[in-house]
Amino acid sequence: MLHDPHIGALFPKLPEDALEKMQTVGAQVDYKSGDIVFTEGQSDYKFCVVLDGEIEITKQLGGERKLLAVHRRGEFLGEISMLTGEVSSVNARALTDATVLQIDSETFKHIIAQCSPIADIILTAMIGRSKDAEAQLRQQEKLAALGKLSAGLAHELNNPAAAAQRASCNLRDVAHTLQSLTFQLNSLSPNELNFICELEREARNSSIKLDPLDQSDQEDTVTDWLEDHDIKNSWKLAPTFVNVGIYIDKLDNLASLVPFDKLEIVLNWLEATLAQNCLLNQIEQSTARISEIVKAVKGYSYMDMAPLQELDVHQGIENTLIIFGHKLKKGITVKREYDQTLPHIQAYGSELNQVWTNLIDNAIDAMKGQGQLTIRTAKDNTCILVEITDTGIGIPEALQPRIFEPFFTTKEVGAGTGLGLDIAYRIIVKKHHGDIHVQSKPGNTCFRIYLPINPSELVKCGQRM
Repeated sequence: MLHDPHIGALFPKLPEDALEKMQTVGAQVDYKSGDIVFTEGQSDYKFCVVLDGEIEITKQLGGERKLLAVHRRGEFLGEISMLTGEVSSVNARALTDATVLQIDSETFKHIIAQCSPIADIILTAMIGRSKDAEAQLRQQEKLAALGKLSAGLAHELNNPAAAAQRASCNLRDVAHTLQSLTFQLNSLSPNELNFICELEREARNSSIKLDPLDQSDQEDTVTDWLEDHDIKNSWKLAPTFVNVGIYIDKLDNLASLVPFDKLEIVLNWLEATLAQNCLLNQIEQSTARISEIVKAVKGYSYMDMAPLQELDVHQGIENTLIIFGHKLKKGITVKREYDQTLPHIQAYGSELNQVWTNLIDNAIDAMKGQGQLTIRTAKDNTCILVEITDTGIGIPEALQPRIFEPFFTTKEVGAGTGLGLDIAYRIIVKKHHGDIHVQSKPGNTCFRIYLPINPSELVKCGQRM
């Protein structure tokens, strides 16, 4: 097995003489397998050193429990949160029967203050673990975002794909019916055939749209007419005729021209022809939608493009909205206030789309799937301003200065890593030399993103007045 020197820094063992010394200032606690040592979000926990058995360290991410480490004799846990004064960021559970040495906060800080060899080991481990945990969780955040996008894409692609499949299956049946009916029209005169073909052409090119009540009334009227003329399956023919504007006046003209014994054949042929055209339109629209989504995904990821390129911020935002379509259409209206005169900017397209993804996803969560999402763009001196505003619950004023801190989240434990906005901040400020601010109150949360049109100029955008 290859030795990773990084592992030794993350999980060092206190030497036996240090364990003996620390046992004089701590208390030994025995745990049964499965017992909880402390939990994520807990504040009244102690610094722990494993004396016997195994202690499992996990973190809840969404609905999944992620294993971070398993500590054995001489290894310790809880030092990061205890030194920073924060609540525990992880869960600790006895994997086997175990004995743990627990040291309270004041005693622990006294040990660190002495700058002893024990303190050196603990502080070195703390730095390494902090960096490692952040790297792991950043990767987890990206994977979680990718999982959300994948689920959304599967949902978005499934609808048009299923519609195209249904239409193609129905089209096969209609084609068979048409083939049989077409042979039966040979006995009609050229004038009769011309009239029928002209009626079909007009109906195929019509764009009649009725409200539901008028649609129902017209279908009832056409159904009655068909039944009066002894036409079978009138309930099936009527909706197709009404959808293309064939009402009783046109049916009367047709009945006056076509022999009575041929009327049913003609009407069935006409309905099948119109249905075939409708099915072809459905297939065309569905495949066009699939193509649109695939194009959006390619644009979202900026496949086959250099990392830094000239781009239109509107296109990236629109591609992101398409990918989130399954969430937005459940009850969120999108209001676009784009300045179409904005110039293109030099930016890292795929990373910039991570920003739009995190902000729009947070906005959807804040609105609980119901509300209005407003996206506004404008020019601000040498920068482009993008505002993303939602009508959600808002961010408490006391928490707003901290929302861009890594690991800080307003969501409940396990619902988020607290890295989404930190990632957005790093991409905007560190990578693009821009800025990002937030103003929030219940019903109105607005993120303002400032992006330099030419980042090589290193112009600081969006300075607070």
